[in-house]
Amino acid sequence: MPDLTVFTGGPVLPDFDGGAAESALAIREGRIVALGDPALSLLEQADEVVDLRGGVVMPSFGDGHAHPIFGALEFQGPRIGELESVAAVVEEVARWAGEHPEREWIVAGSYDPTLAPRGEFDARWLDAAVPDRPVVLRAFDYHTVWCNSEALRRAGITESTPDPTIGSIVRRPDGTPAGTLREWHACDLVLDRAGEPDTDSLATALDDAARVYAAAGVTWIQDAWVDPEQAAAYLRAARENRLKLRTDLAPRAVPERWQQQRAEFAELRRAVEHSGNAWLTANTVKFFVDGVVENRTAALLEPYADTSCGHGQPVWSADELARAATAFDADGFQLHFHAIGDAAVRVALDAVAVTERVNPSRDRRPVIAHAQLVDAADLARFDALGVIANLQPFWMQLDPLMTELTVPRLGTERAERQYPAARLHESGVKLAFGSDWPISSPRPLDGLQVAVTRRTLDGLPPEGWSGHQCLDVTTALRAYTTGVAEQAFAEHHRGRLAVGASADLVWLSADPVTVVPSRITEIEVLGTWACGHRLH
Repeated sequence: MPDLTVFTGGPVLPDFDGGAAESALAIREGRIVALGDPALSLLEQADEVVDLRGGVVMPSFGDGHAHPIFGALEFQGPRIGELESVAAVVEEVARWAGEHPEREWIVAGSYDPTLAPRGEFDARWLDAAVPDRPVVLRAFDYHTVWCNSEALRRAGITESTPDPTIGSIVRRPDGTPAGTLREWHACDLVLDRAGEPDTDSLATALDDAARVYAAAGVTWIQDAWVDPEQAAAYLRAARENRLKLRTDLAPRAVPERWQQQRAEFAELRRAVEHSGNAWLTANTVKFFVDGVVENRTAALLEPYADTSCGHGQPVWSADELARAATAFDADGFQLHFHAIGDAAVRVALDAVAVTERVNPSRDRRPVIAHAQLVDAADLARFDALGVIANLQPFWMQLDPLMTELTVPRLGTERAERQYPAARLHESGVKLAFGSDWPISSPRPLDGLQVAVTRRTLDGLPPEGWSGHQCLDVTTALRAYTTGVAEQAFAEHHRGRLAVGASADLVWLSADPVTVVPSRITEIEVLGTWACGHRLH
């Protein structure tokens, strides 16, 4: 890393709070030491000069909710994520299986659940490709798996297997398992048999994920679902000084054993602290409050529109969630809730309220991620309770998942109320953005364009979907920069460019504030720096 680097030749955008652009930026030993004319005066002393060539430098992006190891592990199996038919998925699985005869289990992600009616896939389709080895494919919502008959057999799933507490087994009319499993306990029937990736695979995934994020201009992420094997991979990389991306780990609390997990999570936090690597923390606990709308497992205040199966499938009871949240908060952890449905959002807010009432006052910054549906009565509660709304802007579009699965589940009127970004912002709620990669694109520029247009990247619908919920570009940029920094308790040294702040920067080919909104995704990431280290 050069001792002194000066950036010039294009505007420097210190933040998105209305301040003027600067003409230059200087960094030394991982910190910003000058802006504007003082930075230009250091040109002759600089070890390196970065000519922006008319592009802009701004604070690097953060990703407040993602699953980097899951995303990068998809590079190691059949590449099914972009395929547009069941036949294409089956063909790719067959190709990869033929090239890897040594693999006992074939595990991959993440297929498009809209490729089959109602999102229900048949084991026999995969049997045609691989009849003698188990195949397990994750849907891109990561709440569903599609497996072949051999995987069902090894997991012991038959017509007499009851649905688990959390989840369901999709069945044929005769009661035999069809090959689609929904939610945790059902999916784990086969995933537990498949086992975890080995140490080398996890290490490779961490390196691949870091490259993906550096190319996207991201320098900090919240890993929002870390199981023990993944945590061990992070710790190994931290101790060996191989981390290339700042990450906070959020192990997943589960209703059946959260009391025992308190000690486990505290031990993980101590181990991370003792690693001596400032790029890794473990300060958060993740709670899945419900599932997803597409599976009818998101918890809703009113019943689903297309079925008599009721209001969804909460993962936690309200009382148990409040007890667990209060306990982990007392242990000093930040609370991070997955809540899709409006009933789940309410239960999460209620749990935060109990925590505020029972535990001593402190700066908590609890996070509710996704908030796909929020009842009008609960909008103001976010701000009142100091809850950060971590939204996934790339989801705010009428893509096939929305039109073929989500809207029929909710009904048109309720579907129009999804992702109330503008209403939350207008209610004073702090917004932070995340990708939920690999569920959607890890590129903030993709999410930024959707947030400000509410259109697909192809420009549909032209008028925007629920256009009154569009955000202006500076608000959306704050959610990706200062908003994520606030979520990470790092707003004093990240998320804006100021003297003394960490040199976490992204160099873009154009200014996203002035580019035509429908062309934001065409902006190139030309460079990414974290603590002054160039990552891309």
